[in-house]
Amino acid sequence: MKSADIKNLTTEELVEKINLEKASFQKLTFAHAISPLENPSQLKEQRKLIARLKTEHSARK
Repeated sequence: MKSADIKNLTTEELVEKINLEKASFQKLTFAHAISPLENPSQLKEQRKLIARLKTEHSARK
């Protein structure tokens, strides 16, 4: 998701997306702990996306 897409979200959608991505990241982390992911860089990208979303959310406050 690009920064322009994130900026177009409403605040409610942004909070919902943050919660959804956090849950998804947690599932990926657990899956990676059990057996290695094919593409472990997914974890890095997921963390960066959550950070982008949180940054936009804090900027709106």
